[in-house]
Amino acid sequence: MTEDQEDQYARANEKAANKKRAREKMLATKTIEKGLLIVHTGKGKGKSTAAFGLVARAMGNGMKVGVIQYVKGKWETGERDILEHFPDQIEIHAMGEGFSWDTQDRARDIAAARKAWEKSKEMIEASRGPNPEFDMILLDELNIVLRYDNLPLDEIIETLANKPEDLHIIVTGRNAKDELIEIADLVTEMTQIKHPFRSGVKAQKGIEF
Repeated sequence: MTEDQEDQYARANEKAANKKRAREKMLATKTIEKGLLIVHTGKGKGKSTAAFGLVARAMGNGMKVGVIQYVKGKWETGERDILEHFPDQIEIHAMGEGFSWDTQDRARDIAAARKAWEKSKEMIEASRGPNPEFDMILLDELNIVLRYDNLPLDEIIETLANKPEDLHIIVTGRNAKDELIEIADLVTEMTQIKHPFRSGVKAQKGIEF
């Protein structure tokens, strides 16, 4: 190693050490522990996929998870099939009737959304108190039914804003309402740059379902 290379590496190591000290100082100020309200929205693929990644991570940490699927109930999905092998750690309710263009029945859409929301509230309330039933709840595609006004937004916002303190709740779906974004702790917008569907590629097993 040349003298110039030694100087270069020494400067790089010092820079890394400075970054580490700065990060440790910043992390020392983060002392709050709480359940998060997480929103995955945007037009890009991966909102539910990322949410189920969090579900798997929580289960890997010994946490109990509840899942309500507001739209995808009629579809067979790989994640549901694998997660149902762990009934002690996860409870899944696939209650959707499909998208509105599938059902073509607004009254049916509203009834399905209300049934799913009542189950969601039941699970949220079961997570309150000294012996919570769930540590995390995924409300998959709740944003879709809110977009079409199939549930009263005020009721959803009030319930989520007053969730149990230690409970993590994840809400997925395009077009998240501004009111939901306002009360959320973490919001991620998935941005679509390129999608195979536009090139005539149909939904692929293991990728879309």
